[in-house]
Amino acid sequence: MQQPESPSADQDAGDGSEKEGESRRRIILGRISGVYGIKGWVKVHSDTAPRENILEFARWMLGRRGEWREVAVTAGRPQGKTLVARIEGVDTPEAAQLLVGNAIAVWRDDLPPIDEGEYYWTDLIGLAVVTTEGVEVGTVKRLFETGANDVLVVSDEREGRGGQEVLVPWVVPDVIVEVDLADRRIRIDWDPDF
Repeated sequence: MQQPESPSADQDAGDGSEKEGESRRRIILGRISGVYGIKGWVKVHSDTAPRENILEFARWMLGRRGEWREVAVTAGRPQGKTLVARIEGVDTPEAAQLLVGNAIAVWRDDLPPIDEGEYYWTDLIGLAVVTTEGVEVGTVKRLFETGANDVLVVSDEREGRGGQEVLVPWVVPDVIVEVDLADRRIRIDWDPDF
């Protein structure tokens, strides 16, 4: 499973997406976390894996509170434990400070293609999860990494569960039997009461 970008999509609509067609979703890759130096560079917190992948995009969308604007990234590099980037037209620390806290996003269709059987986290969020016995467990809300494998966090929508979280390890094919993006469904061989 790929995590070259954040598992979250744009939060404007409150449901994790702002769609102009599936490929025009904004995918949040990180955020501007601070100012670096005196020439207007910004510090970047990246949710990509590896973290430097965020610097491979020549254009970012910066957004806060539902307001987005596209910017050109003219340079970027690792700097200690963080990343720094230069944004066209931002030439002073004061101008860079105005960007701190902005989310960094790209369009879903700008993400690089991946191999068959691999998935971006953002494409899994919102998929229905069903056991091999046909029990509808719920919907993927988010994912997280562990040392051994990634984990799906599924909101359990079965009667009487009230959205309780079920953790499902991303272990193919033992637990994750099938991912069908077209039908927006993941089949699992897992006891949801575990």
